[in-house]
Amino acid sequence: MYKIPASRTGPPGRLDAYFLATDMKLRCIIFDLDGTLAETNRLIFDSFNYIVKKYRGMTMPDQEITALFGPPEEGALLTIVGEENLETAMKEYLEFYKNNHQTLARMVPGMKEVLADVRRRRRILALFTGKGIHTTTITLVEFGISQYFDAIVTGNDVLEHKPSAEGIRKVLDRFGLAQDEVLMVGDSVADVKASRDAGIPIAAVLWDSYGKDRVLSMGTDYLFHTVGEFHEWLKESMKG
Repeated sequence: MYKIPASRTGPPGRLDAYFLATDMKLRCIIFDLDGTLAETNRLIFDSFNYIVKKYRGMTMPDQEITALFGPPEEGALLTIVGEENLETAMKEYLEFYKNNHQTLARMVPGMKEVLADVRRRRRILALFTGKGIHTTTITLVEFGISQYFDAIVTGNDVLEHKPSAEGIRKVLDRFGLAQDEVLMVGDSVADVKASRDAGIPIAAVLWDSYGKDRVLSMGTDYLFHTVGEFHEWLKESMKG
C-alpha cells in the first residue's frame, strides 16, 4: 500500500510519513482531541490537582494523573474522592476546567486551518476522544470548532474506552465506511492501539504528546512532528 523510498526510512518499525506515497481513498478522518487538536495537558493536570488538593490535601505528579486516563473524568475522579463526593467534585472540576480554559489551554497552531481544509474538501470529519462529554463540549466551544465535525464520540458514548476501538467502529458504522477509507489522527499509545484494533491506519502526531517516547517505539503507519508537514501530506492524500 505504501511506497517508501529507501533513503527515507527511519529506525526499524518507524516510518517518516511525510515522505510516504499512498493510494488511500481517504473519505473520513477521525481526530483525537487532547494533544492532537488542542494543547490541554496543563489544563487537565491542574484541574485534577485542584480536586486532589481540595479533597486530599496534596498534589499528584503529571505521570500519576496520566495513569488515571482511559475512562472519562468521572472514572478518574472516583478513585480520588470516592463515590460519596463524586457529584460535587465533578461540578468543581468542570467549573475549574471552564474558568481556566483561556489561560491554560490553546488550539494547536495551524490545526483549525487543517479542519477547515478537510471540510472544504468534503471529507467526513469525526472526533474520537476519551474525554467526557462535558469537558469535550467546553473545549470545542472555547476554540470554536464544534461545527467542523460530522460525528463526535466521547468517553461517555462508549462502553469500552480507549485503547478499545469501539469509538472508531461507531464512526465506521454510522457512515458505512470501509477500513481503508478512514484515517485516525492521534498522539497517544491508546490512539495507536485503538486504530490497530479497528484495522485502520494511524497518523501519530507528536507536537504535544505526553507519551511521545512510547508512541515512537510502536512503529506507526504515519509519523509527524509538525503541523506543517502533516497538513502538506494530508492535502496530497485528499487529492482526487
